Amino acid sequence: MRAIATGITLLALLSGCSSDRTTINTSQSLVMESSVLSSGITTDEPVMSEHEGQQRASAVLFNQQVSPVTVHYRFYWYDDKGLEITPFERPRTANVAANSKVEISSQTGNLTASKVRLYLYL
Repeated sequence: MRAIATGITLLALLSGCSSDRTTINTSQSLVMESSVLSSGITTDEPVMSEHEGQQRASAVLFNQQVSPVTVHYRFYWYDDKGLEITPFERPRTANVAANSKVEISSQTGNLTASKVRLYLYL
């Protein structure tokens, strides 16, 4: 009985280790923490284009409040296999004035970039 319980426990542990946790769902191109939305900031998904031989992603942040909001953001670039492209981009900051908008963008020289994700946080 003890051997069966040990075997089941071992099997459960091994099955948990065998799952592929490195795969990223790249279909989600915008990740916004709830605090950003509650601060009055809204945006659409980033738009990709080619600019001077590089891949470019941009998004417009809208501030619907009567006071300015400082937003931190980072763009993550992925190839067609869903692997993140290096070098990794540093987080950046945008100050969005009251009742206004600001465009944020990122560029990568890696032409294998086929997807981008924008992460916003306060």
